[in-house]
Amino acid sequence: MTTMTRAEALQADFIGEVIGPESPRYDEARKVWNGNIDRRPLLIARCQGVADVQAALRFAREEGLPVSIRGGGHAVAGHAIAEAGVVIDLTLMRGTRIDPVARTIRLEGGCLNAHLDREAQAFGLAATGGFISHTGIAGLTLGGGIGHLMRKFGLSIDALISCDVVTADGEFVVASERENPDLFWGLRGGGGNFGVVTSFEFQLQPLGPQVLAGMVAWPMAQGPQVLAFIRDFLAEAPDEVGLIGNLRIAPAMPVVPPEVQGTPIIATVLTWAGPVEEGEKVFAPLRSFGTPAFDAVMPKPYAAHQKALDAALPHGRHYYWRSHRLGPLTDDMIGIITEHAGKITSGFSAIGLFCFGGAMARVPADATAFPYRDAAHDINIVGAWAPDDPEPQRHIDWVRGFFSALEPHSRGVYVNFTSDDPADRIRQAAYGPEKWARLVELKSKYDPKNVFRYNANIPPD
Repeated sequence: MTTMTRAEALQADFIGEVIGPESPRYDEARKVWNGNIDRRPLLIARCQGVADVQAALRFAREEGLPVSIRGGGHAVAGHAIAEAGVVIDLTLMRGTRIDPVARTIRLEGGCLNAHLDREAQAFGLAATGGFISHTGIAGLTLGGGIGHLMRKFGLSIDALISCDVVTADGEFVVASERENPDLFWGLRGGGGNFGVVTSFEFQLQPLGPQVLAGMVAWPMAQGPQVLAFIRDFLAEAPDEVGLIGNLRIAPAMPVVPPEVQGTPIIATVLTWAGPVEEGEKVFAPLRSFGTPAFDAVMPKPYAAHQKALDAALPHGRHYYWRSHRLGPLTDDMIGIITEHAGKITSGFSAIGLFCFGGAMARVPADATAFPYRDAAHDINIVGAWAPDDPEPQRHIDWVRGFFSALEPHSRGVYVNFTSDDPADRIRQAAYGPEKWARLVELKSKYDPKNVFRYNANIPPD
């Protein structure tokens, strides 16, 4: 069957848009956030609803074609695009429904963090979303969902009430604590291995709309002292504290003073999920520590704060990253982090140090598929460069060298931060033996032929 015939055959049983290589929209439609991904699917099925998802999945199965699922298209590994396969694209499925009395929100599978924040904040409500507003809700949540509010409200999956799912055989099911609870367990941290989630329902919590938030930065030379202070500060910090460490070359952003732009910095991105006046007191010791290069912490709309890092991670730039989960920072870890941060090869690259604890750590370890809740940090080493960079390999080598130096301290990996990680690392570091065995059993039940394999894959038994 020719590509044109394939597109016509699917379109006959489809309401959305089917895009093939002959379409003038093809090259744009196959792009994802990471510009380093350049794959050519046979068809991109832009679904309008559940029936379209079922039709695209049925078509791919009948034609013997590989399948990938696109929500926000933000995975650095480019899982959303199956080479020579069918992309089930949920981009057009961005409907939302909020119940401000019950404090719940339902979001379709193509929604982004920006949709969650905008709709929920209209009623002074929130749930933990990602750090970048154009990250997809689907991929974020299925991997666990870390964000500014995780120490106060838990992970994204901790607010998840139910999911609508199309399974590998095309069946529509609901997953919740009451319906298909085994599937619901696996969806909360197991990635996109078990089906196409066409909508998510979350419990919301009161927040804002004004929060105390922003960035404080110091010259990189103060890095060891700042990281040691963060370690001690977090040991006593209340749940309302959200904190990310960020080591990089200061970007040309409005929040960064012109004289600081282009210089190496260590920054903290702060979020206080409580009354502004209390946050001023709690953050005061951190903001006055050492000699900050600038302090941009202020009361601001939470939805605006959620977009503050967008400009630093735009669509189309080339990315490569590796990640570790870490315990509390030791002096040895701090030395490795600051040493390799000082060797950074690109003004676009960055090291994100995400701080755990609080509410997310108090959820029982076996309640969801998300592992290692007792860790203190995720560190994500992000190499980024312009599409026309003549020497991209040097940025990749920097990431890999940094990753290797920290490996003796690793306590696992966050599945959403995997890139070209081998299968044995997904098995051992992303889940551990007990959860892995349970996930493989679940995969064997819901996807025995491994239809959904374009992900951090959990193969069936």
